[in-house]
Amino acid sequence: MEDLVVVVRGGADDVSLAALVTVLAGLAAAAVPSPVVVRSVWAGETWGNGRGAWRRSGLPR
Repeated sequence: MEDLVVVVRGGADDVSLAALVTVLAGLAAAAVPSPVVVRSVWAGETWGNGRGAWRRSGLPR
């Protein structure tokens, strides 16, 4: 198994390594682009408001 983090100089205790790994994981997560949110066609339709809007929602498009 290959080491992910290697201490080259000095001695790092468990707390310091945990803090370093937390920061690196946070930076890696921030670098990943957010997935594109796809809205359904139903949510994008505008049926209008007011009287008879529920009827218009059932009409062919």
